[in-house]
Amino acid sequence: MPSAHLVQQVLRVIVTFALCFYMIRQVRKPDRWAGRFFVWIMNLSHSGVTDWGLGHVRIERNFTILDVGCGGGQTIQKLAALAADGKVYGVDYASGSVAASRSKNAELIRAGRVEIQLASVSQLPYADNTFDLVTAVETQYYWPDLVHDMQEVLRVLKPGGTLTVVLEVYKRAGHNVMERQVMKLLKSADMGVDEQRELFQAAGYADVQIFEERQRGWLCATGKKPS
Repeated sequence: MPSAHLVQQVLRVIVTFALCFYMIRQVRKPDRWAGRFFVWIMNLSHSGVTDWGLGHVRIERNFTILDVGCGGGQTIQKLAALAADGKVYGVDYASGSVAASRSKNAELIRAGRVEIQLASVSQLPYADNTFDLVTAVETQYYWPDLVHDMQEVLRVLKPGGTLTVVLEVYKRAGHNVMERQVMKLLKSADMGVDEQRELFQAAGYADVQIFEERQRGWLCATGKKPS
């Protein structure tokens, strides 16, 4: 029979593996209960990169905007402040994110300025040519079919409308080993500048622009729906 010490070691390994798997799952798709903590952390950690990314796109007061992968709802709140006479919609495929986002934006929802629902980027529940702007902050990594999903976003954009993708990690010179390993564990798309440009173009976007904040490792990619 194995010794008690060996059994304890095996149990520790199993528990550690289970916790790591659970945490990775919560990052990708927060649930309604424990996931609320993770989206709270995301709101705090993503605020800076969100502000930086939104600084690269024109947002008018009357815009109709969609935030894909709305997470904890902080980006929606920022967008609603910028588009003060418009309306902001949010979607997320995780129930925990939808609940947290609705809670954070409860007053805006009651005022009719924000709507948030459970939905996937692969099948957006909106008509063609609906939005002036679509944002995707720290979420493109997890899209299941990048070209198709980019085209689905293109479908709901108005002619001349813009998709803005903001990422806190991207493949570049100095992209460290730990970042690469985390991306692999999360089964996330890990693309560089050229790959992002090619993706936008392959999906049918025009006027593609890429912005980098090299010191922080941030990337913002924008593209327009042809008029």
